[in-house]
Amino acid sequence: MSGKRRDFISWDDYFMGVALLAAERSKDPSTQVGACIVDRENRILSTGYNGFAHGCSDDEFPWDREGDEYNTKYPYVVHAELNAILNSSGKSLVGSKLYVALFPCHECTKAIIQSGIREIVYLSDKYHDTPSTQASRRMLEAAGVKFNQLKPTRASLVLKLSED
Repeated sequence: MSGKRRDFISWDDYFMGVALLAAERSKDPSTQVGACIVDRENRILSTGYNGFAHGCSDDEFPWDREGDEYNTKYPYVVHAELNAILNSSGKSLVGSKLYVALFPCHECTKAIIQSGIREIVYLSDKYHDTPSTQASRRMLEAAGVKFNQLKPTRASLVLKLSED
């Protein structure tokens, strides 16, 4: 064989793969979301996934989706995008790109805009018609943040963690 390998993955598929791998760390029984932030030189600045804040045990806080709000996951879960921003440890995110498995909610969108992220690449838009997602789009457009749904070049990425 001569020449370089031709079946390598694109940058977009690679970074979305990192976001999806981060999502595998989520202990949420219903929704696992991951995020990956990269700079203009395609270097990873941070990753995050949806889960509870440090010090809030995922064995003691609720994972329920329904019931009185205090006893559901919603007041306690930190979304993947916000976790990735907070996990960046003070690195500048100005001009960076966010890869995320699910289109961001309005609360994460505020943090995305404020942190200086200039582009979002998302995989799923299953909440497209909700007020939260509509508000997100409105804010992103007003702030000049680009957003595009990824059209993957492959159906799956397979990671082998052993030789078998």
